[in-house]
Amino acid sequence: MTMKDKLTLLEQRRTESEQGGGSARIKAQHDKGKLSARERLDVLLDEGSFVEFDRFVTHRSTDFGLDKLKTYGDGVVTGYGRIDGRLVYVFSQDFTVFGGSLSEAFAEKICKVMDLALRNGAPVIGLNDSGGARIQEGVVSLGGYADIFLRNTLASGVIPQISAILGPCAGGAVYSPAITDFTYMVRGTSYMFVTGPNVVKTVTHEDVTMEQLGGADTHAGTSGVAHFAHDSELASLQAIRDLFRFIPSNNLGDPPRGSGRDPRDRRDESLLEVVPDNANKPYDMHEVIKRVVDDGEFYEVHAAYAGNILCGFAHLGGYSVGIVANQPAVLAGVLDINASVKAARFVRFCDAFNIPLVTFEDVPGFLPGVTQEHNGIIRHGAKLLYAYCEATVPKLTIITRKAYGGAYDVMSSKHIRGDYNVAWPTAEIAVMGPKGAVEILFRREISESDDPTAATDGKVREYTDKFANPYVAASRGYVDDIIDPRDTRPRLIDALSTLERKRDRNPPKKHGNIPL
Repeated sequence: MTMKDKLTLLEQRRTESEQGGGSARIKAQHDKGKLSARERLDVLLDEGSFVEFDRFVTHRSTDFGLDKLKTYGDGVVTGYGRIDGRLVYVFSQDFTVFGGSLSEAFAEKICKVMDLALRNGAPVIGLNDSGGARIQEGVVSLGGYADIFLRNTLASGVIPQISAILGPCAGGAVYSPAITDFTYMVRGTSYMFVTGPNVVKTVTHEDVTMEQLGGADTHAGTSGVAHFAHDSELASLQAIRDLFRFIPSNNLGDPPRGSGRDPRDRRDESLLEVVPDNANKPYDMHEVIKRVVDDGEFYEVHAAYAGNILCGFAHLGGYSVGIVANQPAVLAGVLDINASVKAARFVRFCDAFNIPLVTFEDVPGFLPGVTQEHNGIIRHGAKLLYAYCEATVPKLTIITRKAYGGAYDVMSSKHIRGDYNVAWPTAEIAVMGPKGAVEILFRREISESDDPTAATDGKVREYTDKFANPYVAASRGYVDDIIDPRDTRPRLIDALSTLERKRDRNPPKKHGNIPL
């Protein structure tokens, strides 16, 4: 066979490998509103940057007639490419081949790109569209999942790991995404569940649809398993590309800088009107964030889950930052179980990848109640406290209004190594709200007065003047300054520049024991 003949054969086999399960099955994908495995990579990666590995790998099983059903690639496309010129490793599961089910060879291909990503300090992105373990391969398939889970765990905090759920993912297929840093789903086509609706009905007699059990909005808004839900695969893949504007390639690198076009010394007059004069009236913390960050752009994470706290990325004076903010417009910004867990994981991601933390604080405390207590608000609230305490990245905090009780301590206070803590004149820093404090401190005096209502109002004013303001905290150095709200942006940017070379570390240890 001549070289020309060999090249022709190579081209034939390359073409065959790119057809996946065949044109009919690819058409079925398109009919469901889904892209093929390779089309997804074309959207995700810079044009022409994808380099494929192991395109000619096939499965090794001879049982159940599988020896006659071999497809090049064995149901997953792997390799590396670029996002805005930055190296990323990728795998894209192909539902047209054995329903994207995982075999021994399939797992080995994924493990190879994960090992290379870790070795070369580059993020790994998994595009998941799999029915789970390949039943015909039995325990070998299960072992393949375990090999992937181990690599997810060892890579955690070293390189960013991103998962897109682009089809039905069940059983073992859901646990690798659960370990990764961010999970993206698509409405109407993405599903995640340990067991599907049929098994649920058999075991628990509950009738539930795939969408209700494990759809994108279920996981983005109810379970918190997914961080993002989009209306199309194109939107989801573009959102992944956008994420890389804020995060570094590994734990030794610095996050990318923004454009820096927004003037660093910009003051915003409208910040004077955001916080209502009535301390019990809600407002939208998004309005504060967008007026402070570069170009008003806030890349929000977990937007549909635990809305009483906001998490996301932005640039400030070109610096990439992670933002955590109480949201007074939802449950008055109170900290509950879901909010604590949501923010704790975000804080730990930012700390792992050298992204400074900016906290906007307006918190009336932790949510009281039997349900919260019985479900472990103490343990879950401690997760957020632990995350902030262990974080060694620059930590900046702005108290816009309420900072009550233990929640004041938790939200990146000076006492837990906050680097730059400031308050607006509207700040109220106290053990609890004035009315509640007065009802405890002056219960007898009020009950014995001729006019309990007037007595209460008088004591509330007295307590507010003495404690519900930022000046007592400032007198002790618990806040570094009380600032004009209009100066928030330039003051934060200046603080970030002074903290650019911050050095801080925790005591040597294998790892801490976060209250999981």
